[in-house]
Amino acid sequence: MKTILMLLLLVLLVPLFSTGLYAQGEATVLFLMINPGARQGGMGEAGVALANDANAIYWNPAGLAFQYNDPEVDKKGEATLMHVNWLPQFNLGDMYYDYAAGRYHLQDIGMVGLAIQYINYGESIWTGEDSPAELGRFNSNEVALTGSYALKVKENLGVGVNLKYIYSRLSPIEVTVGAEKGKGIASSFAVDLGVLYHPGFSKNLSLGASISNIGPKVSYVDYAQADPLPTNLRLGFAYHILKSQFNTLTFVYDTNKLLVNRDSVNVDGVFKAMLYSSWSNGDVLKKFTHSFGLEYWYTDLIALRTGYFYEDPSAGGRKFWTFGGGLRYSVFGFDFSYIYASVEDHPLSDTMRFSLGIQF
Repeated sequence: MKTILMLLLLVLLVPLFSTGLYAQGEATVLFLMINPGARQGGMGEAGVALANDANAIYWNPAGLAFQYNDPEVDKKGEATLMHVNWLPQFNLGDMYYDYAAGRYHLQDIGMVGLAIQYINYGESIWTGEDSPAELGRFNSNEVALTGSYALKVKENLGVGVNLKYIYSRLSPIEVTVGAEKGKGIASSFAVDLGVLYHPGFSKNLSLGASISNIGPKVSYVDYAQADPLPTNLRLGFAYHILKSQFNTLTFVYDTNKLLVNRDSVNVDGVFKAMLYSSWSNGDVLKKFTHSFGLEYWYTDLIALRTGYFYEDPSAGGRKFWTFGGGLRYSVFGFDFSYIYASVEDHPLSDTMRFSLGIQF
């Protein structure tokens, strides 16, 4: 259990530890930036150009367009579940993150999908500003529900779009802090856009891009203090170094940039930040994070993965290695990943993700 101050500190700290985000405190509902999928987690948090499972709804919705090509081989539907105890180094047993996604091909329409992201912050205690006396208890959580659609516009080019509803429930009871009074409850909506391209000059190469969480600011009590969504640009590629009957080795690379701009007074609107202001504030290149990964498959049965995540020291300095593996049997799949950070007491170190999937 934690006091309300501790809860607020956690909400501010999540961006520091959420993969793919560098701009601490610049946005809200930062659980949207926690990357799902133990498979992608094992490859250094990369997946925008290797979006060939149901997790593509998050990584790049355009990847759904290529998941039902041959009715004799491919399955129309797939579902996946993931669970992770978040920030394990803090020993917060009631803080966890869950993700579930599914996709299904509709004849003459395209691929549709549905996903849900959920984070539980656990139980908090509300105390007075000048007194440790307990005034109440509450549970805090956030959830996002995403609907997805993708189709091929050409044989080697797919596009996808997500429509997302976001609900944040930090404090369900009315709390007074200084001159502010109200409940810590808010909701919003967002759009994700994605494209995936398989260039004709190389059968082994895929290029992917997505922009996620395009939407209005989120206000809890006072709209003048509304915070932006974590609008994120993700670019990357995947290249099959080896592709034979029994062995496949793939290299993946992703780079991310948060498209948000704010100062101590003003917060730019989403389109201004996307198109201009987030690109003109400081050394832009240092604000990109980088993810590198390798995935090896023996037939379609056993997978081994490793990767590396890097962030410039001036933008947060997160660096860690990832490892993982996977098993496939018939229509079932199991994946796991592990984060190793050489820095002592790194909050993400020893994070383990587990995913289960089924095709139908």
